[in-house]
Amino acid sequence: MNPSPTHLVLIPSFNTGGILADTVREALRHWSPVWVVIDGSTDGSAAAVQALAAGDPRVRVMVRERNGGKGAAVATGVAEALAAGFTHVLSLDSDGQHSAAHIPEFMRASMEHPAALVLGRPVFGPEAPAVRRYGRKLSIWLARLEILGPGIDDPLFGFRVYPVAALHRVFAATRGARRFDFDHEAAVRMFWAGVPTLNLPAPCRYLAKSAGGVSHFHYVRDNLVLIRLHLRLLAEFVLGRWLTVVRRRRAGAFAAASPLREPS
Repeated sequence: MNPSPTHLVLIPSFNTGGILADTVREALRHWSPVWVVIDGSTDGSAAAVQALAAGDPRVRVMVRERNGGKGAAVATGVAEALAAGFTHVLSLDSDGQHSAAHIPEFMRASMEHPAALVLGRPVFGPEAPAVRRYGRKLSIWLARLEILGPGIDDPLFGFRVYPVAALHRVFAATRGARRFDFDHEAAVRMFWAGVPTLNLPAPCRYLAKSAGGVSHFHYVRDNLVLIRLHLRLLAEFVLGRWLTVVRRRRAGAFAAASPLREPS
């Protein structure tokens, strides 16, 4: 498979152990190039992917000395992708939750609609924790409130293809979106900016610890992050963003996205 000159797979990673190298290898089966951003990991997981990159030009590894959060790691990769001339990045979680087999489908959709943010709509297996499924319903409701309707089927699912320039502008416009708040804030702010959306189904699996599964979600800390996120977004929305969204919806500014969005 020849490396794409426009679309790359970007994998942010923090202390995901041996499953990181497996995730990179699986991604390479379906797409190249694959870039990895090591976000201050201390578990030695960088060594395996650095060794892989040393023998495979399709892989690039960037190492951040300190952990800054998923959004900060993605921002590092996006800045490098923009400088290298790439137009789109597909974000892939390093913990094996996302299906690498769906990468080509999402990349094709992005190439057919390059202005769009291609969002994954998770299809959960029976092993998915009930608290996660119910928590997502609240996030989906809040996202619809923040954008006055449909357009973002799941604001927390990180398997998605971003137009690089648009995402780079989002990072420049906010001090947030650097940690667990990244996925939701990036999607909402890109919608506010007029980026059309395409929602596609994709399987999501939760691996048990015995199978190498890793989760850094802290229910108290990260739920507080999400509460602050929604307070910020709703305050900004009430203070003026709502008018912009209303005008764009009435003017059909999101019409280009309408044929792309499947019913949720």
